[in-house]
Amino acid sequence: MKSNPAAMLVAVLIVLVVGIWWGGHPNDLPGFLRGAFVANPHDTIISEALSDIQQNDFRRVGRGGLINGAITGAVASLGDPYATYETPAEFNSFNHPTSQHFSGIGIDVLDVAKGLLIENVFPGGPAARAGLRSSDIITSAGGRSLAGLSSNASTKAIRGPAGTTVTLGIERGSTHFEVRAVRGEISPPIVLDSVTSYHGVSIGVIELPTFDVPGIHAEVEQALEAVLARHVKALVLDLRDNPGGLVTEAQLVVSMFVAHGKVVTTKGRAQPASTLYVTGHPIAPTLPMAVLVNGDTASAAEITSGALQDHHRAVIVGTRTYGKGVYQQIQPLSNGGAVAVTVGEYFLPNGTNLGAGGLRRGAGIKPNVVVNMKANTPGPDLQLNAALRLLAAKAG
Repeated sequence: MKSNPAAMLVAVLIVLVVGIWWGGHPNDLPGFLRGAFVANPHDTIISEALSDIQQNDFRRVGRGGLINGAITGAVASLGDPYATYETPAEFNSFNHPTSQHFSGIGIDVLDVAKGLLIENVFPGGPAARAGLRSSDIITSAGGRSLAGLSSNASTKAIRGPAGTTVTLGIERGSTHFEVRAVRGEISPPIVLDSVTSYHGVSIGVIELPTFDVPGIHAEVEQALEAVLARHVKALVLDLRDNPGGLVTEAQLVVSMFVAHGKVVTTKGRAQPASTLYVTGHPIAPTLPMAVLVNGDTASAAEITSGALQDHHRAVIVGTRTYGKGVYQQIQPLSNGGAVAVTVGEYFLPNGTNLGAGGLRRGAGIKPNVVVNMKANTPGPDLQLNAALRLLAAKAG
């Protein structure tokens, strides 16, 4: 059968005319065609508004800044305290954090009248190699007394180029002596570990300040292995002031102490229900354990402490936790930025949601042992002491 060129030309003209007419009357298109060929009218309005601002504002306005502002405003309109928009620069900074390296001897210190009290010695650092310990007081550096100096002045006297040596005056109890430490490049650990003795019982303490670092569980594992190597009889996991972060990191931390079972279940409107379980390879499944919490323990930190409590794996000590029962999902955008939107609720192994429905804060986790104390108040750490006392009685 031969094609008819004249008929084909007429057909093309008819399609062209109809297309032109429909182009000026998009609302008359059938629904399935209108959705495929016509831009979302709301998107068009947004584009028009941004273009008008860019063209008519008396200042020169960049399109990128307007887009960032528009997304920020959209997220703010949700009234969700947990939803955020990160600009391309902010999201890149999150994914590629600035190095925290500095040159020094590797200690955390606190100002005291005589100089600097060593609160923590970084494992493997220059201070550790020089034999310094937590609770030592540095009274001088390079022959200069630190008594009465500001924290900045004191630490400046101790720091210096890597490879150089500093002589430190040390007070340890009633003993006074000097040590020489060779400065080095220091990368402060996020997770801190120490070992203390309570009534003759050796107890490890691990401080975990955040879950918002990919791979933070590896630091927890390293800290746990370090205290186990010192033959501790019990363990304190300090989650006070931990605002949470990545749920998968919480799952991996719980898995170090629990052999089997649920960690958390998540449910959302557009998200299928999902349950995370422990990985099945615990490092310390039976070591007596306490978890310290307070009103700023939230999100993934609540999941961790709640899972350990529900599995009867640890005693919870402190005050009620924050009470956050929802979780967010980070969605990268084509401009290099990202939005984090609340997409669902999470439930502890026993089925409890820590929120009060929606975005409202709930009752949080009730500690097994309630110990109140004011933040940043000088004096003994009552919550830690309560945990040490309980564990010493159990492990002794």
